[in-house]
Amino acid sequence: MLDNLGNLKMSKQQQQQQAQFSNPETPGYVGFANLPNQVHRKSVRKGFEFTLMVVGESGLGKSTLINSLFLTDLYPERVVPGAADKIERTVEIEASTVEIEERGVKLRLTVVDTPGYGDSMNCVDCFKPIISYVDEQFERYLHDESGLNRRHIVDNRVHCCFYFISPFGHGLKPLDVEFMKALHSRVNIVPVIAKADTLTLKERERLKRRVLDEIEEHGIKIYQLPDAESDEDEDFKEQTRLLKASIPFSVVGSNQLIEAKGKKVRGRLYPWGVVEVESPEHNDFLKLRTMLITHMQDLQEVTQDLHYENFRSDRLKRACGGKVENVEVTKDQILQEKEAELRRMQEMIARMQAQMQIQSHGGPGDSQHL
Repeated sequence: MLDNLGNLKMSKQQQQQQAQFSNPETPGYVGFANLPNQVHRKSVRKGFEFTLMVVGESGLGKSTLINSLFLTDLYPERVVPGAADKIERTVEIEASTVEIEERGVKLRLTVVDTPGYGDSMNCVDCFKPIISYVDEQFERYLHDESGLNRRHIVDNRVHCCFYFISPFGHGLKPLDVEFMKALHSRVNIVPVIAKADTLTLKERERLKRRVLDEIEEHGIKIYQLPDAESDEDEDFKEQTRLLKASIPFSVVGSNQLIEAKGKKVRGRLYPWGVVEVESPEHNDFLKLRTMLITHMQDLQEVTQDLHYENFRSDRLKRACGGKVENVEVTKDQILQEKEAELRRMQEMIARMQAQMQIQSHGGPGDSQHL
C-alpha cells in the first residue's frame, strides 16, 4: 500500500512537471507570442524614467499645474520673490525628483523648473542657462554611454518641455518666439496656454489660432503627436484626433478640493460658479495629461532618435574636426581592404593545397621510377 501511495505521489508530481512544459495551444505553436509579456514584466520590475521641463513667466501657475497633473507636492517650501527681487534676478534651474507608484508600476519623475525666466528687466539671454542645462544632460548621457559600465545609466535628458504662454496678450511675445526657436531642435516643446479660466470660450479659440499661426510663421517645430495606426481601435483614433485639435492646450490648475453638485472636485471657486480642473468642458487639463501619459514612450523615443542623435553627431563632428562625413567612406575602405586580404589568404591556401596534392601524387611515382 505504501509503495502504491508513493508511486501515485510520484506520478502526480511528474504530471505537474510535464504540464508546465506541455503545449497548451494548437499544433504549430512555438511560444514567442508571449515575448511582449516578458518585456512588460521586465519593464514593470525596472520602472520608468521621465524628465519634464516647465518654462514660463512667474505667476502663470506652472507649479500648481505640475502638482495637479501628478497628484503630488513637488514644491512644499517654495518662497515667491517680491517685485524688487525680480529686477536683477537671473534664471535658475531647479530639478526635483519624485518616485510615483501606481498599481505596481513605478515612475521616476524629474521635473525641471526654471524660476526667474522672463522676470528680469533684461531678458535677452535669460534662456541660455536652460539651453546649457539641456546640453549638459545630453553630454552626461553621451559620457555614460561611452563608458565601461553602461548597465545602470540614469537618463536625465529632458524628454518634454511644457512652455507656458500668457493668456493676457494677443499671441506670442518676442521672448516666446526666441526661446522656442532656440530650443525646438533640442527638446519636444508642448505649448500650454496658462490660466485659461481668465478667457471666454471664444477668446480661448481665437488665442489658440493666433498662437498656431505665429508658430508656423516663425518656423517653430513643436512636438507633433504621431498618427494612430490603421489597426488601432476607433476610440483611440478619435482620441488622437481630439488631442491634435486641442494644441496648444489651454489649462487650469488647482490643488483645492471644492464641493460642486454634491461631490468633491479639484477646482477654483468664483462668485459665479466653480471651474473644475478635470472637466473637459472647462479646460484641456485632462487632454494634456492624456497626451503626456499615452505618448510618454514616443516622447522618449523622439528624444533618443532625433534630438540626442543630432547632438551626438554634432559632438562627434566637432571632435573629429568636421570629418564626420568621411566616416562612411572610411568604413567602406576598411571593408574593401579586409575583403582583399581575405581573397589573398584564400588564394595562398589554394596554392599550398595544390602543391601538397602534386607532392602526394608525385611521391609514389618517383619511388617506382627508382
